[in-house]
Amino acid sequence: MKTQKEKIEYLAKKGNGYTFEDLCLLTDVLRGEGGCPWDREQTHKSIRKDLIEETYEVIEAIDNEDPALMQEELGDLLLQVTFHAQIEKEEGKAGIDGVVNDICVKLIHRHPHVFGSVVAETSEAVLDNWDKIKVEEKHRDTLTSQLNAIPKQLPALMRAQKVGKKVSFFDFADADEVMAKLYEESDEVKSAVASGDTAAIEEEVGDLLFTAVSLARKLGVNAEEALGHATDKFIDRFSRLEAETHKQGADIREMSMSELDAIWDRIKHN
Repeated sequence: MKTQKEKIEYLAKKGNGYTFEDLCLLTDVLRGEGGCPWDREQTHKSIRKDLIEETYEVIEAIDNEDPALMQEELGDLLLQVTFHAQIEKEEGKAGIDGVVNDICVKLIHRHPHVFGSVVAETSEAVLDNWDKIKVEEKHRDTLTSQLNAIPKQLPALMRAQKVGKKVSFFDFADADEVMAKLYEESDEVKSAVASGDTAAIEEEVGDLLFTAVSLARKLGVNAEEALGHATDKFIDRFSRLEAETHKQGADIREMSMSELDAIWDRIKHN
C-alpha cells in the first residue's frame, strides 16, 4: 500500500481484527494528505493535555476494576503514543520503530538479572539495580542532578514525595519531629497572613504543604492517594449535607455556617 487511497481502502475494508501495525497505519492516514483536518493540525504541544487526561482515565479504569473500560482507555492512551510517534516520523525522526526499539534496549539493559549475570532475588534488589543503572545511563553523578531530573510536571504532592525519598538521609528523625515542624510552619503562615504579603503567604503555604508530605512519607503514606481519598470523603459528606438541607426545605447557599457545621458534625459522627 503506497497511496493514501489504498491505505484508506484497506483499513475500511478490514472492519475488525486490527493490529498494532494497523493502528500505526491509521495515524499515518489521519495525518496524511486528504486525512482529517483536525488531526493534521495537531502538534506535540497542542495534544499534550490529552496525553495526561487519557493516562488518568486509564487509572480510573484500574481503580474501578473495569476490564471493558480498561481496554477502551488503554486504546485511547496507545493512540496518543502512536500519534506523537507519527509526528516525529514526519519530522524525519525514527517514529514508532524508534520508540519500540529504545524501550526494548532500555528494558534489557536494566534487567541484568534476567539478561545478564547479575543476581537479584528480591523486588528490592531489582529496584536498587534499576536506580543505579538509571543514574549511570543519565550521567546523574550528583544527588542534585537526580532531584532536578524528577519531572516538574508531576502532580506537586507526588513530586515532593519523590524528592524527599531521594534524599531520605537528610530527614527528620521521626514523625514526631515532622509534627513539630508542621506547627512551626503553621505559625509562619499566620505571620505571613498578618503581613499581607501575598508572595510570602504563597511561600509559607508551600512550606507547610511540603512538610505535610514529609509527614506522610515518614508514616509510609502515599500523599497523593491520601489527599485523593480525603477529597472523595469530603464530596461524599457534602452530598449528604446537601441532601439534608433539601429535606429541611432550605437553600444550602443561604444557610449560616453555624447551621451547616451542625449538620456536618452530625454526618461526620454518624
